[in-house]
Amino acid sequence: MKPRRLKGHKAAVACCIASRARPGIIASSGEDGRICWFDLRCKDVLFTIDLGEQPISSLCFKAGNEAIVYASSGTKVSCLDIHMVSSWKPLETYNYNKDEINQIAYSSKSNFLAAADDSGDVKIIDTSQQCLYKTLRAVHTSICSSVQFLSWKPWTAITGGLDSKLAMWDFSRGRTYNVIDYGMPEVDSTVSCGNVGQCLNPAFVHSIAVPEMDMLQGLNKACAVARGDGVVDVIDLESELATVKSKNFQSRSKKSDVQAANHAIGRNLVKRTQLDYSLGGHTAAVSCVSFSLFGERGKFLISGGNDACVKLWDWSRHFCAEQTSCNNALILNIDLKKKGCTVIIGIFSKRKFCFWSLQDIS
Repeated sequence: MKPRRLKGHKAAVACCIASRARPGIIASSGEDGRICWFDLRCKDVLFTIDLGEQPISSLCFKAGNEAIVYASSGTKVSCLDIHMVSSWKPLETYNYNKDEINQIAYSSKSNFLAAADDSGDVKIIDTSQQCLYKTLRAVHTSICSSVQFLSWKPWTAITGGLDSKLAMWDFSRGRTYNVIDYGMPEVDSTVSCGNVGQCLNPAFVHSIAVPEMDMLQGLNKACAVARGDGVVDVIDLESELATVKSKNFQSRSKKSDVQAANHAIGRNLVKRTQLDYSLGGHTAAVSCVSFSLFGERGKFLISGGNDACVKLWDWSRHFCAEQTSCNNALILNIDLKKKGCTVIIGIFSKRKFCFWSLQDIS
């Protein structure tokens, strides 16, 4: 499968996002300080926005109004209206981060914007009041590379970093519900994977994806994690949080109450599925992961890695209590024959898959 090349940038591309409301619309940002706007029905780039000389590390649409785009550059987040073609002056700017921002995300259920930076901090910004709401800190000991909000659980965000930690936050209080440390040996018997062997690369968290509320009823409370050891980890967050709640309950309850609580959650144990190289997965760090927007939304996971490969996984078929093997989870493999980070976007258009490599957008 030959990828289509979208040209418009003068330097390496850092981020690429697809419109959910308008299939075929793509926005990308790069180290040239430029945002490019593409419509796949057209041959050339529709328009470009030059914000300056600093690289634009991340983009996100405003939930419910994709004419508004947020872009991070250095320690600053800018808010842009794409209808203002005569002047690209930002509507708003936020400069609360003390170190370079790696990713920004907008909540689908509120007016909060999150910005994760190199210091390990995450700034939660209230865009309706145009002020800093909360700082999430003292968990990540290295770069915080990714952040997402959970649409099904208000006031909850999830972050990942290059300290191999995945943290679930109550951002209204600035406290964590739970922290998963991928740097520690896996001892959980509820983890389903193809091979328990550890790759040489550290299990840094490079990317996080969470499904939307309208994706796959009953399975939309999961999270996909792109790891530096070549593994795509899929976690049942609802079960993870229920188990943490149960442990907290056990620590302060008598034995009979503990047994009743264990029985109540017995059918909903923590479930993690690891899609690794033994299942045909990546042989190098996974740099990006996303839930599919085509067909039955969220049915597939799309991952891209430093092995220049794109993988399509049928994760939903294997993410259930009675399933014990993931051997047939890999549906499609595309080798792009070019080393380096890969960003993938899939959209639904006449039942066709569309993929783009980060290096191909140039």
